[in-house]
Amino acid sequence: MADDEADAPPRKRDRLKERAKRYVRVPFAVRTSDLPKRVASALVMLAIAGAALWAGGIWLRGLIVLVALGTYAEFARLIWRATANAVWRIAGLAAGLIYIGVAGLFLTAFPLPVIAGVVGAVIFVDSFAYGFGRTLGGPKIAPRVSPSKTWAGLLGGIVGASLWAFIWLNWLAFPPGIGVTVPVFPLIAVGAIVAVAAQSGDFFESWLKRKAHMKDSSNLIPGHGGIFDRTDGLIPVILLAGLFVALPA
Repeated sequence: MADDEADAPPRKRDRLKERAKRYVRVPFAVRTSDLPKRVASALVMLAIAGAALWAGGIWLRGLIVLVALGTYAEFARLIWRATANAVWRIAGLAAGLIYIGVAGLFLTAFPLPVIAGVVGAVIFVDSFAYGFGRTLGGPKIAPRVSPSKTWAGLLGGIVGASLWAFIWLNWLAFPPGIGVTVPVFPLIAVGAIVAVAAQSGDFFESWLKRKAHMKDSSNLIPGHGGIFDRTDGLIPVILLAGLFVALPA
């Protein structure tokens, strides 16, 4: 009986309540209550990543391997909890190994400017999406998959990625004094592609967490959840960059 109730479609009253929640104006202080904890954890992660980038070599590759292994461990946990079907578990674990493993291999093969470009782009997407989404609120993109993702957040992600593309092309991608002038519209187009790719990774993990009935992939990082919660948007952007780099000139 309980299973029948769980599988039954939501009642009209529940659907109306859910629809109303999309447009309720939550106080700004509530929407940003976790900001200090998130900022503190982000600074620690940035310090670790920055030190590894500065040291390079085995230290950078070692960090990439550790993050990839941690991401896969949390991915495997979500798969295990999302389904009891042995075939789906094996298929999910194999797909995750390819998805995360190829991204890790790409990242270890990238030169430092490309690593900085990819990681910086996702940081800017996440930061601007968080700021726009929490500040402006508004309609959700797919509330049943990820209740926190809004169209305002996606717009913020595009703005952040476009801004980072401008910074990266002018000051980081090339030796000092050699800049690249790119018109505004191509920058925005690149920003949109990167933002959509990053948010697609977020949605994929959100869907997987809902299937697994878990809020976060783990509680390892205060204010952020687990490692996979931080790399979910990074993985598709790395894969996108890897395909771009692999294309013949």
